[in-house]
Amino acid sequence: MGNGKVYSTIVLIRLIYAGMHIFTKAAFEEGTSTTVFVFYRHAVAAIFLAPFAFFLEIRQGSAPPLTFRLSVKIFAHAFYGMAGTINLYSIGLNYASATSSSAIFNIVPVVAFILAVMFRMETLKLKSVHGMAKASGILLCIGGVVALALYQGPQLKSLNHHPLLHSTGTAVHARPEKNWALGIFLMTASVVIWALWTVQQGPLLLEYPSKLLNTTLQCTFASVQSFVIALVMERDFSRWKLAGGMSLFAVLFTGIVVAAISYYLQIWVIEKKGPVFLSMSMPLSLVFTMVIASFLLGEDVGLGSIIGGALLVAGLYAVLWGKGREERGAAVDAALPQRRTEESKESEIVPDATAKV
Repeated sequence: MGNGKVYSTIVLIRLIYAGMHIFTKAAFEEGTSTTVFVFYRHAVAAIFLAPFAFFLEIRQGSAPPLTFRLSVKIFAHAFYGMAGTINLYSIGLNYASATSSSAIFNIVPVVAFILAVMFRMETLKLKSVHGMAKASGILLCIGGVVALALYQGPQLKSLNHHPLLHSTGTAVHARPEKNWALGIFLMTASVVIWALWTVQQGPLLLEYPSKLLNTTLQCTFASVQSFVIALVMERDFSRWKLAGGMSLFAVLFTGIVVAAISYYLQIWVIEKKGPVFLSMSMPLSLVFTMVIASFLLGEDVGLGSIIGGALLVAGLYAVLWGKGREERGAAVDAALPQRRTEESKESEIVPDATAKV
């Protein structure tokens, strides 16, 4: 029963992320400005989280005092990890497709591992089997991104010729190669920055361990930063109006369900099964996005997206397999000294007993 709950939660999380890609793309197809959308998304997340942070942490006195230096650090993390990366992701998604966006998200654990190696938080031993698996996984991910960006290939037409979410913007079937490549590049850049943000959250939580208040503060800072970005990019205030009901739903969905609810669900899964188990489920979002986007958006899937997605998934699993093998080997090595100590104690006890006889 316990495993059933975990697996059901995993499916729900991946459906939520598939919905994020699809509904955000639908909002942009409806004509909503990308920068304005990001501002509304962060503002909704901050408003939704604020009461929980106040009653569960501030009012109960569990939140540690917030210094000016720490506030500046949280502000900086919010700028590059939320406001900056979501703006890049949104512009890239506007140029590309929901399916390609979901495929690129599979490199998050791989990029996080590369950054951890650079910061000497992880090791990469190329002479070992697990080291070669990690290295091959990194190369596969690079190949997957290149395939996504440079090769669209024949389009596999959607079986649904009457999509449920009609768009008023550019059709999802026709994308110039230059815009497509730019979209893939921007989304890849956003994922790399986001992976850096995830790696840096560990040290930040050591300084300020209140997870809920930390998240709320970052969402609040990100909403202010996104407002400034939107103000610079969209000076025509008629563009600040959401283009339609789909855009409003997408803002509420990404601000509440993605930013708040899925965050809690992921923490729960990590506590039950660990971060590797959660990462291994990421390709489910790609499958869900591909199928649902075909019916809701009438989105065609290019052969390049399928090949690139397959390479990204293969690279993800290669890195995770290498990481798992390394951890199992380390656990065995750590247990050896204890076993030898126990064996030596037994060997000392046996002669003593013989001598007494």
